[in-house]
Amino acid sequence: MIETRGLRGAELEAALDDVARLRIEVFRAFPYLYDGDLAYERDYLQSYRDSAGAVLVGAFDAGRLIGAATGTPLADHAEDFAAAFEGTGIDLGEVFYCAESVLLPEYRGQGIGHAFFDLREAHARGLGFAKCAFCGVVRPEDHPLRPEGYAPLEPFWRKRGYAPLSGVVAHFSWKDVDRDCETEKPLQFWMREI
Repeated sequence: MIETRGLRGAELEAALDDVARLRIEVFRAFPYLYDGDLAYERDYLQSYRDSAGAVLVGAFDAGRLIGAATGTPLADHAEDFAAAFEGTGIDLGEVFYCAESVLLPEYRGQGIGHAFFDLREAHARGLGFAKCAFCGVVRPEDHPLRPEGYAPLEPFWRKRGYAPLSGVVAHFSWKDVDRDCETEKPLQFWMREI
């Protein structure tokens, strides 16, 4: 039986290396195609150690972490996202950021993705937030590494009540699995009232 629960404090700290390994494994697949390394991941995940409002939702199968979802107040990422929200009238201090969700493929389709959102949204409401947002990488329909039969996540996100924020796009660089260097990618923001 899969157990899904929010982790904070020492429990969150203890799980971060496993989350780093999951991110590297899961994000190698389309659409992220991320060619990551453990040192970068440890540095990236530092924000979840440092943020008093951070949450890590873990999914466990017999005690083994098989999926994780993270979140922090969006203001904790202001340096990364301020430009994307410029001119929108949306105050970053009023939005909770549901960062990544990573789940091993063999566990998908069992409701764990919904549990990830449910627990992060409940955490956000507990902190007084009324809006949640996240961003997803945008790849062209004809991308050469798009697998046959790929099912985008947009229908799942819409079912959860999220909608894309028109023109609110962040840009990040990382090394794709088929590249020798980092390239910039657009990430579309989605938001909903909680």
